[in-house]
Amino acid sequence: MIYNNLKIFSQNVCKNALIVNTILETYSYFNIIFIQELLWSIICSIPSLTSSKGDSLVGAPYHSNWLFFARPSVSQSDSSRVMAYINICLSLLHFSLCKDIINHKDILLISFFSNNVCSFIMNVYSNYSHSALKYLKDTEMNINNLLIMIGDFNIRD
Repeated sequence: MIYNNLKIFSQNVCKNALIVNTILETYSYFNIIFIQELLWSIICSIPSLTSSKGDSLVGAPYHSNWLFFARPSVSQSDSSRVMAYINICLSLLHFSLCKDIINHKDILLISFFSNNVCSFIMNVYSNYSHSALKYLKDTEMNINNLLIMIGDFNIRD
């Protein structure tokens, strides 16, 4: 069964793209990498109908051996602070972002299928005001088959 063999790594990268690139390049023996406090930066300029200089394409580090999952943002202030990289060797498990169940910029819920069973994994970043934890507490939901909830909870005790 896949659950017994999953290797998961989680890291708060403090908005440092070099750390993310290093992790993606050197931690290929992991199946899933959860990142908190990622850096969304300008990747390049793309052609635009409204500006002769083009529009800025904003994104996170990319690596061809990893599938990238993050909640799409509407604005810069709404940018997700959690993401996941799934090793492409697991692509047959049909991973999917579940923003219809949880739609919070600091919580990432991903589903996948193994042996016709839908399971979930969750990445959480809790900021200084603990908005993600309050959201989870205040939102009544029952997620069956949640295998792991991991992240940076910023709780001292």
